[in-house]
Amino acid sequence: MCRALSLQTHCTRFTPGLTIAAMSRRFQILLLLIAPVVVFGAMILVDRAFQAPGRGLDYVLRFELPPAGGEIGLPKVQGPLDASRPLVVIDAGHGGHDPGAGANGVREKDLTLALARAVRDRLLELGGVRVALTRDEDRFLLLTERSGIARRLKADLFVSIHADSTGGPSATARGASIYTLSARGTNEAAERLAGRENRADTVNGVTLEDTSDTVSAILVDLSQRDTQARSSEFAGLFLREGAGRIAFHYGTEQSAAFVVLKSPDLPSVLIEAGYVTAPEDADRLQSVEGRAQFSAIVAQAVRVYFARKSAPVAPQSAG
Repeated sequence: MCRALSLQTHCTRFTPGLTIAAMSRRFQILLLLIAPVVVFGAMILVDRAFQAPGRGLDYVLRFELPPAGGEIGLPKVQGPLDASRPLVVIDAGHGGHDPGAGANGVREKDLTLALARAVRDRLLELGGVRVALTRDEDRFLLLTERSGIARRLKADLFVSIHADSTGGPSATARGASIYTLSARGTNEAAERLAGRENRADTVNGVTLEDTSDTVSAILVDLSQRDTQARSSEFAGLFLREGAGRIAFHYGTEQSAAFVVLKSPDLPSVLIEAGYVTAPEDADRLQSVEGRAQFSAIVAQAVRVYFARKSAPVAPQSAG
């Protein structure tokens, strides 16, 4: 009986210890399972409480995109109703969620839109030239859509307006510049156009649909050479008309592989109207007088350019 009692006592002594140990292990396992959920929940609560940038609902950005495979609508063409009159498409750089360069509260997209409107108004005032803007409001356009609008409208000239910015040692840079497509960009444009899957395209009225890759490349290259010469001619006129009237950062035509200039059969230039980081330039581009001066220079260059091409441009009115 004692042995039995002793055994029973022994069992009574150690069973609670085993039970506690087992419960402890279960509790540890439970903690391992629950802890990540608790930590994650706490992170969400903290995130919602402090609205961490990039994760709170207030930081969700939505963009309106065109339908897949679709084309954006064409802008209104203003000016003479005679379709034989030359058409210039003015492109205000950047827009929408893309502000472009900026400094001291000045945004490039606002400057370019104001300048583009001023150039349009001046051309319409002088008469004889049809005008269209790629954008007449604060909206975003893809680079290819900008030149694409001009090509679809069968424009005779494409002028893209921008404003530059700089920092560091060149922070004092100022003045306007004009760019045409670089030689490297010309070659890339020719290769890209000739190699498109959709061969039903035209260059200067010549369809590429039934031509070989080699012939297509030659046609595009020849067209691009002529287009480059006409683009350079307009660039020279802009520099001539602006001499002594506005400051130039570069006094000669510059070239670079800008996407908006890569049209094989459309004379195209990109004008940097000035530097938003230069107070003198920024003040000039924001002033009524500065915009009037810029628009007068561009408009006169446009009219002389078309006059040289024997386009039916009406005589310039007084003033």
